[in-house]
Amino acid sequence: MEKWIDREEKTILNTYNRMPLVVSHGKGCYLYDESGKQFLDMFSGLAVNALGHCHPELVREGKKQLEKHLHISNFFYCKQGIALGEALVSRSFPGKVFFTNSGTEGVEAAIKYLFNIGKKKGRRGIVSLSGSFHGRTLGALGLTRIPSVSKDFPVADYPVYEVSRRDLGDLESLFQKERPVGIILELVSGSGGIEVTPREDMKRISKLCEKYEVILCIDEIQTGIGRTGKFFAYQHYDLTPDMVIFAKAIGGGNPLGGILVHENIDGYFLPGDHGTTFGPSPLSAAMGRKVLEIIDEEFLVTVEGKSRLLMEGLKDLQERFPESIGEIRGKGLMMGIEIKEDPSKLKDRFLEQGVLVNIAAQNVLRLLPPLIINEEEIREFLTVFESCLKKSKTNESE
Repeated sequence: MEKWIDREEKTILNTYNRMPLVVSHGKGCYLYDESGKQFLDMFSGLAVNALGHCHPELVREGKKQLEKHLHISNFFYCKQGIALGEALVSRSFPGKVFFTNSGTEGVEAAIKYLFNIGKKKGRRGIVSLSGSFHGRTLGALGLTRIPSVSKDFPVADYPVYEVSRRDLGDLESLFQKERPVGIILELVSGSGGIEVTPREDMKRISKLCEKYEVILCIDEIQTGIGRTGKFFAYQHYDLTPDMVIFAKAIGGGNPLGGILVHENIDGYFLPGDHGTTFGPSPLSAAMGRKVLEIIDEEFLVTVEGKSRLLMEGLKDLQERFPESIGEIRGKGLMMGIEIKEDPSKLKDRFLEQGVLVNIAAQNVLRLLPPLIINEEEIREFLTVFESCLKKSKTNESE
């Protein structure tokens, strides 16, 4: 392991604090290091590996596409992209799709689309909620309202209006005064600490958008493709957005993202307005189509069941270890646990016992396990979590 770490330090720009783990391979809900040690993966590539590692149907689909072509450029029609676009529309609302390579590129596409609408309607600017993470490219960074991420990097000269996620009292007056063209929000904040937007708040936002003709855009980069127990998280709410941004799980492990635009606002991108070399990659699109075939309505019911089992186990630990566990929140298999002790030490204890976890918003244990996780693996995680908490208690008493 040390030789690979040393080689990286000499070759790769240092932008990540990595775990001391060099991955050899993965299978199902587990990753393996070079020595063959097994690790239960409880954040699945930050929600990318929704079907786990090396899902046999995805492997077969990928091999099949590899024998045809990997890249054809946007000068030709891509059958795989067309089929995936049709499938996305059928699982959401009537509209059209633009494919990108990632979530932040999807946000960039959404910003440009909203800008074009604003030009036609005499509106300018986008509303974002506090604690939001929408990406790291400069346009998306303007919507990301996490100071440790946005820092003092330059942002596009385009107005962004921030509203508190927990207090929407100023939203109507902002709509009236500034006349923004749209609002982009996460229904469950990912990097912001798994804050779930209450139904009443979302109902109010939706009504205000309708009243003031503001485009409602939902960032489903992390919440989409079954993560919350619905295909898209907005389907938990009684609303239909004007636009959805998607990425992560859609590509089955390959880079893929995009925007889905409702037919009511179709027509604001013309040839030359936007583009991307690899959008979509035939390989990513083919695997994305297979992802949608697997994550059907029956599959989503199993996600809800697993969510209940995991939440019950977490609530039990919360009752037994109130000095270590604060609030627990989330939807489906997207959960956040507030940690009252040093979260980095807890993360290290998990790693020692063969479980991979992620920390968000400084003190929130973020769980994004593969959607294929089974009851035995959920109980394995809960057992290790209990062991880590007991070790914390023992250390405190010494």
